[in-house]
Amino acid sequence: MNKIIYFTFALLICSVSFADKNMKIGSKGKSSDVSRTIKVKMYDNYYEPNSFNIKKGETIKFEVSNLGELVHEFNIANAMMHLKHQPEMEKMVENEILLGDKIDKDQMHKMAAMDKSMGHSHSNSVLLAPKEKGIIIWKFENAVDIEIACNVPGLSLIHISEPTRPLYISYAVFCLK
Repeated sequence: MNKIIYFTFALLICSVSFADKNMKIGSKGKSSDVSRTIKVKMYDNYYEPNSFNIKKGETIKFEVSNLGELVHEFNIANAMMHLKHQPEMEKMVENEILLGDKIDKDQMHKMAAMDKSMGHSHSNSVLLAPKEKGIIIWKFENAVDIEIACNVPGLSLIHISEPTRPLYISYAVFCLK
């Protein structure tokens, strides 16, 4: 019986330790490890810059500004993660958290008490109303096939690297060297 408990505990620890490595998107970085800063401007139908060259192991500070007239998201993920995140974003619209040109923070906190995903507190993402700014510090130690996307429902652009995939919007692609 003790062996089963030990094995289960060891398996749980290993799965938690290696979860990020399996997703291949990197991890939340530390301010003290930042190699450089990239300033990102989000407009209603594109990001500036629209691509990034990142070296494996680099820790980047993204200073993100929403200069558009609508709510936008800057989300670092892979294609599968974006697809899984989109229903959360749809739910935020349905619950009147995302209101086109603003974020109802009171409603967000209220809904997050019942459903954590409604708090949009992901270390790989910032959700910004017009004229808001946010920061993400990200370490690209094991990143593969990274995409930057805005998963806010109702927006539609052609995806830069795979135009046939049904994502709401995607503005940038990483080139890891």
